[in-house]
Amino acid sequence: MEEPKETYWSKFADVYDDNVDYVVGKDVHQAIIKKLSEERNLGEVIELGCGTGYFTKVIYKNASEVTATDLSDEMLEQARIQLKEFQNVTVQKANCENAPFPSGCFDTVFMANLIHFVENPLKTLQESYRLLKIGGLLLITSYTSYGMKRFEKIKLVIRFLRKCGRPPRYARNDYSPDKFGTLVESAGFEVKEIQLIGDKTKALYLMAIKK
Repeated sequence: MEEPKETYWSKFADVYDDNVDYVVGKDVHQAIIKKLSEERNLGEVIELGCGTGYFTKVIYKNASEVTATDLSDEMLEQARIQLKEFQNVTVQKANCENAPFPSGCFDTVFMANLIHFVENPLKTLQESYRLLKIGGLLLITSYTSYGMKRFEKIKLVIRFLRKCGRPPRYARNDYSPDKFGTLVESAGFEVKEIQLIGDKTKALYLMAIKK
């Protein structure tokens, strides 16, 4: 029997940030942080799958308020510790496919390292669409093996298995910019920017608007 998704990551909460640094490397993290730091006027943000709050600490500077959410109680506990000094950040438990917030109440939906690990990516994107105001921003960064050299892919898999074990059966990390952009558009968004960033390890960086 497959482990429930809310508990799969919970067991890594105490060492999650170190594990991710080990698996994907710090270089791609720095590339993501650089891109996120350039975003401006994000308004009221909901972050889906905040984990320990690693990227929340980057986006909060350019937001009026951030609601950082996750399904894992253990991840949220770590996030509360890491984000306790950030006055404009609220940490709350929520399911990214069915969040307990009214429609059209956020200016920005932000996801980092989430969409390739959810069971129903389209449903998560449709929920993001619901949560956004008209003209609201969808901001996603997600690791991908697309564009990586074969040997680097093999090493990435070995590092992941060593630290995290077998991933959920529905996980996928091979989104190309074109395929991911098409998926986002199928949820009703207008894609404004999508690019592949990183050197040996890659990540997608996407900006889209609710039409």
